[in-house]
Amino acid sequence: MMQEYDYEFADFIYYTPGDLDKEGRIWPVRAGSSIAKPNYKVGPKRIECYSLHFVQEGRVRLEYEGNQVELQKDDLFCLFPGRTYSYDMLPSGKPLQMSWLAVDGERALGLLELAGLTQEKPFRKKAVSPGVRVSADRIIHTLASAKRWSPAGALELQSLVYALFAELITETAPAPDADLAEWIHECMNYMDLHASEGISVQQVADFAGVHRSYFTHVFTSQAGMPPMKYIQKIRMEKARQLLIDTDATVTEIALSLGYPSLYTFTRAFKIYFKESPQALRRMIN
Repeated sequence: MMQEYDYEFADFIYYTPGDLDKEGRIWPVRAGSSIAKPNYKVGPKRIECYSLHFVQEGRVRLEYEGNQVELQKDDLFCLFPGRTYSYDMLPSGKPLQMSWLAVDGERALGLLELAGLTQEKPFRKKAVSPGVRVSADRIIHTLASAKRWSPAGALELQSLVYALFAELITETAPAPDADLAEWIHECMNYMDLHASEGISVQQVADFAGVHRSYFTHVFTSQAGMPPMKYIQKIRMEKARQLLIDTDATVTEIALSLGYPSLYTFTRAFKIYFKESPQALRRMIN
């Protein structure tokens, strides 16, 4: 039940983070929702955390660092710590309704930037999608129903906060004029991590968000070899190290690197190194 205040009807929810919250490097501080009265105005003031405000109905004017912007339903804005801000309700057919979530922690700023919210432009229009709305509501509901701090509750809240940012961060495929070296490097990291699981070039292209033929062309020009050859290189180098550094059987190494059988692995190894796995192991022993 909302309480009546001078400028609004509001429900304020407060959270005290524990060590487990802080290990996650981002945690909720407070949350709530409000319905504005006709004379609604907040600030000028400053806060000590990051506060996301979701406009549900009506219109609001945000003023920050000598700038101002008018926002409406499905827009959002963020208040950054140590910055002066104020906001007030603008005339509309419906009263201003908002919900908010304040977070803190060293990861908050980076995640907000990924979500397109910066101190220079602390708002996004039409950013409150159904998914964002559901995620924010789940956090607020979970905070409101929490009786006391608990490890399980802290982990649940942490997962919900990350789910909200996952909704806010728009995923887009690399643009044609994007920094090719950067996203090819990301693909290499993906291949380094998953090559031994038997991934295909199509899977890497899907990860990059581009057509396979385009990916193959760009990767080859940037890396100096086709992606399939790069995947093979990773697997063969791992195989060689396992033969040298461990006592694992050749069959175990083959299956560990994603090859379907000892024969397939041995054949690929001999083509790549010009000798069999057994011969290499005999030589080092």
